[in-house]
Amino acid sequence: MRFSTSAIALALPLLAAADSPLDQYKAKFQNFLGSFAGTAGGATVPEAAEVPQQKPIVPNTEPAASSPVEPKHIERLTLANWKDTLYAPVQPEATTPEEWWVLVTGGNKTCFGRCEPVEKAFGETVEKLSTIPNSPHVAVLDCEEEPVLCNVWSAGASSLWVFDLLPPPAAVDVYWKRLNFTTITAPDLLETFDKETTEGKEAAGFQLVEGALHPFDGTLARYNLAVPIAYALHYLSIIPSWAMMLFVSFFSRTMMNRSMGGAQNRPANPARGAAPGDGRS
Repeated sequence: MRFSTSAIALALPLLAAADSPLDQYKAKFQNFLGSFAGTAGGATVPEAAEVPQQKPIVPNTEPAASSPVEPKHIERLTLANWKDTLYAPVQPEATTPEEWWVLVTGGNKTCFGRCEPVEKAFGETVEKLSTIPNSPHVAVLDCEEEPVLCNVWSAGASSLWVFDLLPPPAAVDVYWKRLNFTTITAPDLLETFDKETTEGKEAAGFQLVEGALHPFDGTLARYNLAVPIAYALHYLSIIPSWAMMLFVSFFSRTMMNRSMGGAQNRPANPARGAAPGDGRS
């Protein structure tokens, strides 16, 4: 049997159309296998459209290639590098403190997913600070990734911390300010910077960190107790509430049983005899 070239050309679109339903069935079957595998593992595999996308900790602050201003580098603080990072720009003979602005942020667990406006405002502020001479160094502390360090500082998400550092062993001035989750903008942070520069940190709304919880000079930091206590608080925070209640229940029952057992094993007081000279025989 012979087939003409024109007949083959006409048949190609029909073959392509016939393949499309088969592809749809294959895709549905693959989705079924994927959902079955996720269910067997104890979790449901979401559809491709339902997969949440990772949000950046700090928005991209890279300027255009034609911009002559070099952007500030945003450091990421961890439990291992935070002191070295903050002291890195401090010169041994410096008499003027090096200032750092550190944004404390978080994720779904530590910030309930509401820190994105704060991060965006901070990123835009960093772009503006890059054009200002002698502006603060900038860094980010993510309590979702570094919960122990946040406990060391006693810091919460959506806050701005300011460090003024001189060469050690000089004291370190630390200030912090709570940032509104929803209303904070880059102009607000730039206004804070202007007011801090002209009127002082207290006038800009910052609070001075003092006492035993000071990250550098507090009692816990001086005796190297801040990190162990921060770890203990972190482990307590990840224990389920039902497990903590069960532990308290067992502990209280054990203490009650010991006290009741001690009372039962205690010898009874002997009967008191008659008082002498009462005339009884």
